[in-house]
Amino acid sequence: MRTYKYFDIIMAFFVAVLITSNIASSAKIVDWGISIFGIHLAFDAGTLLFPVSYVFGDVLTEVYGYRRSRRVIWTGFFALAVTALTFWLVSIMPGEATWQGYAGDAAYQAILGGMSTGGIVAASLAGYWLGEFFNSYVLAKMKILTNGRWLWTRTIGSTLVGEAVDSLVFVAVASLFGVFPWSLFFTLSLTNYIFKVTIEAVMTPLTYLVINKLKHAENEDYYDRDTDFNPFVA
Repeated sequence: MRTYKYFDIIMAFFVAVLITSNIASSAKIVDWGISIFGIHLAFDAGTLLFPVSYVFGDVLTEVYGYRRSRRVIWTGFFALAVTALTFWLVSIMPGEATWQGYAGDAAYQAILGGMSTGGIVAASLAGYWLGEFFNSYVLAKMKILTNGRWLWTRTIGSTLVGEAVDSLVFVAVASLFGVFPWSLFFTLSLTNYIFKVTIEAVMTPLTYLVINKLKHAENEDYYDRDTDFNPFVA
């Protein structure tokens, strides 16, 4: 595999966005006080940033190809797993007396408990893993079908699929673990999906700019015509 000037930098930002958005999801629920079609738009704070990971996913697959994108997806998966494990280990360790006085285990669990709770972690990992691979696969296939034309159809089309899988799997797994009631399945899934897809669509001009700059800088515009799309292949 040839080396690139910016591949590692993009991977680092991708992982940083992934971890930060998951911590933000545990830390705060945002309520803008508005509704769409009668559905109240309250969402976890990580929803604001998480769609950016799909922008990075689009950039990686479009410029460097599915195989290199697969490596980044797995890197993000294990980084997120290590983050969750760390927060869990911290949660079960005894707190120092002074810290217990001004913060305490109850505050820790209330703010960061989601990053150490099995149901949320399993839902996040499953949703992320499946959503990102679907996103990358659809974009790579559409690039071949369109012969590299109409980039916006690939970035938006792959997001429509990837974010749908991500949102549905996340809410379903979290509901199976009892984190969310099944009565909120449709509301939570739809709210997350609409918000994430909207952010991706709004960021399309920036995605265009970054992709075109990278293709020129890296002298690369990869087509996955002979790629093995098995996510478990190295």
